[in-house]
Parts: sequence; structure tokens; C-alpha cells
Amino acid sequence: MRCPFCGAQDTKVIDSRLFGEGNQVRRRRRCVVCKERFTTYESAELNLPQVVKQDGSRVPFDGRKLATGINRALEKRPVSTDQVDNALNRIRRRMLAAGEREVPSRQIGEWVMDELRGMDQVAYVRFASVYRKFEDVNAFREEIEQLEKELPPEVRRHQLDLLSNGDGEDPGH
Repeated sequence: MRCPFCGAQDTKVIDSRLFGEGNQVRRRRRCVVCKERFTTYESAELNLPQVVKQDGSRVPFDGRKLATGINRALEKRPVSTDQVDNALNRIRRRMLAAGEREVPSRQIGEWVMDELRGMDQVAYVRFASVYRKFEDVNAFREEIEQLEKELPPEVRRHQLDLLSNGDGEDPGH
């Protein structure tokens, strides 16, 4: 691996460990020439299926495009980079596990919605509004009502606690 600082070809691996959900290796390296340290990530190169778009055209899977869409929905939301990386990896694994040479873009969109639903409900509704092409406020309302029905009881209780001022009273009273 070439040193990104001086361009020398001789670098040493100082430390290696699994990264993410165990599907990448993180390596700390040191340049033998300039002594600078840097980090590299290694992952398997997989042949992911082609994506069949709505119009029937086929395009290669683009992980950057997927990450951009997820990150746009998560903009200014309290979700870590690791959570996003793990979600992206789970989506890739689902694509591979399907064992198909082609995957409809609709299926990938549903997998993204599944991931966002578990990560951040605001991001989920943002993504759903674009993905499902909400036309009016009622479409938002219906999606939020459906999301609330699916919430586990402990999450619902936590949200109610956030709305109260600690004494069981509504914060507006």
C-alpha cells in the first residue's frame, strides 16, 4: 500500500482488527520512509445483482447512491455513522442472500424503509414521503399512524415520557 503522505511503497501494518459487523478489516499502517500513520479498510469485492429500475432498465448496484439516499433522510438526525454503515451492510447481505442476478429497485427501497424504521422514525417518514411519492398531508398522516401502530410498547412509553414534564402532566399545562 502506497503512503498517502509521501508516496512511498513501503508501509508496515501495525494493527489489524475486524470492523463494522465483521465484514471489513481495519488496518493501522506506518510508512517506513516518512513515519506517518494512516488507516486502511479492506473488504471483499462481491458481485452484487443488477438493479431493475421502475422503467425496466437495468443498472449496476451503486452503494454510494444508496448511502446518499439514506444519509439524506437522516440529515440532522441523531444516528451514528456506524449505524448507517451497518444498515448498508445488512442491505447488501440481503441482496446477496436473495441469490438473484437482478433485484427490483422497489425491493431495495423496502429494505431501506425497514432499516430506517428501526433507526429513526423521522428519517423513515422522510424517506417514505419521497419513495412512496406522498401527494398530500393525509398520506403523511396515514404513514405516521401506521408507524405508531407498529411501535413496540416500550418505545411508545418512552415517547410519552418525552412529552410529559416528569409528573405525568402534559408540558403545555
